[in-house]
Amino acid sequence: MNGSSSPQRRVNVLGVGISPIHYETACQAVLQAVRSGRKGYICVTGVHGVSEAQQDPAFRDILNCAFLVTPDGMPMVWYGRMQGHDISRVYGPTFMLKMCELSVKENLTHFFYGGGDGVAEKLRDNLCARFPGLQVTGTYTPPFRPLNDDEREALRQRIADLKPDMIWVGLSTPKQERFMAEYLPLMDTKVMAGVGAAFDFHAGLVPQAPAWMQKTGLEWFYRLCKEPKRLWKRYLKNNPLFIGRSLLQALRLRRYTLPEGQPYP
Repeated sequence: MNGSSSPQRRVNVLGVGISPIHYETACQAVLQAVRSGRKGYICVTGVHGVSEAQQDPAFRDILNCAFLVTPDGMPMVWYGRMQGHDISRVYGPTFMLKMCELSVKENLTHFFYGGGDGVAEKLRDNLCARFPGLQVTGTYTPPFRPLNDDEREALRQRIADLKPDMIWVGLSTPKQERFMAEYLPLMDTKVMAGVGAAFDFHAGLVPQAPAWMQKTGLEWFYRLCKEPKRLWKRYLKNNPLFIGRSLLQALRLRRYTLPEGQPYP
């Protein structure tokens, strides 16, 4: 792994540090963390996550404290390449598949948290069929509200009994990132990864955008057409704002800093 793709370095995207990585380096970083006993959470972040962070400093801190912040959207990749990094898209659903494949070889165990009724179970069944030998030790479908004290303790105890190497969280941004930051210290697990819509995709409930749309940065348009009522505000508001802020950063008319205090060069 060369220095420019090290997960310790970050691409400055409007003050959010994106990890300049590839699928291979991301998977190997997770495997190393699990093997060494290092705890950390992974945020799969694109324009939506970076835009949410502009309005919420606490959420921006959660992203910047993550073990990895994967470049989930092509704008993150373009940003990184403009800053001189060796970077490729690490798309949440594909990253999940690659980790499952690696896990069979490396004997890693998984737990699925999130989705609607029956989604996590269908996800487990589909992935175990696709990757024979995959170890999914349990699933949990949370209510559409914060866990109460009894539910929180029950989840903590269940994870303590199962001790999965990874917990995959399928909520939505920023809910899943906040959940991981709060619950990782309480759970007997190594790594949490928030992958949002990957649960619905791999459970076979929602279709993914064609590969050419993913590669050209048009996946947002495909998803908007599929779910206009839910996603119109996210994309039609956040995308123009992201472009405007990016121009200001590129022209050095506005400076964004990462936690280390290093401004955009």
